[in-house]
Amino acid sequence: MRIVVTNCNTTQEMTAEIVRGARAAAGQGTTVTGLTPAWGPESAEGWLDSYLSAAAVLDTLRTHDGPPYDAVVMAGFGEHGREGVRELVDVPVVDITEAAAHLACLLGRRYGVVTTLERSRGQIEDSLELAGVGRNCAAVVGTGLGVLDLGDTDQTQAAFLAAAERARDAGAEVLVLGCAGMTGLQRAVGEKLGLPVVDGVAAAVKLAEALVTMGLRTSRAGSLAKPVPKRRTWGAGRD
Repeated sequence: MRIVVTNCNTTQEMTAEIVRGARAAAGQGTTVTGLTPAWGPESAEGWLDSYLSAAAVLDTLRTHDGPPYDAVVMAGFGEHGREGVRELVDVPVVDITEAAAHLACLLGRRYGVVTTLERSRGQIEDSLELAGVGRNCAAVVGTGLGVLDLGDTDQTQAAFLAAAERARDAGAEVLVLGCAGMTGLQRAVGEKLGLPVVDGVAAAVKLAEALVTMGLRTSRAGSLAKPVPKRRTWGAGRD
């Protein structure tokens, strides 16, 4: 089984970290390949970045000329584009946002999301609502760290713990890592918090494997039917 994991930004180092987490979660016989958009924001933080990222990820998958893949994991927490990718490709598409939330709902009545900047809260809340799991979210809490600040492990862990306590106080029984760049953090802080911590990248990989194994694909019966045939201009020289 071959899974493609798409980073939502152009930072190669973050793609490498996401792929490491995805491979650690993947089962025997699953190959994980990371894709980094050639254009777009270096980190996705806010509506403008998110819409640019969505178009860039779609373009990356549209022009991908590597080996065929069996599923796509979209590694951008709360970012746009998942419905468009589901229209575009003929394999299962799993977004880390909804994957983490769905698994969290199996572990407790309410979950909390710990993310990067506070400005991402509304965007994440909207994404969870669209996925049908918003009602179970007790809180989305920002750490105050930018995506590119997550490389400082000690700083990230301290900020995560402080934000996680706020989410727990709001009623969260399970915590979700609200950024693909936080992959791996659950091992370091899970015991300190006394709560299950769900990593979206790992959750998405396991759900993608399950869908492929069960032979399930995106429904074409209605809203996620294949795109209407027409001329689309993707930019200069990219038709």
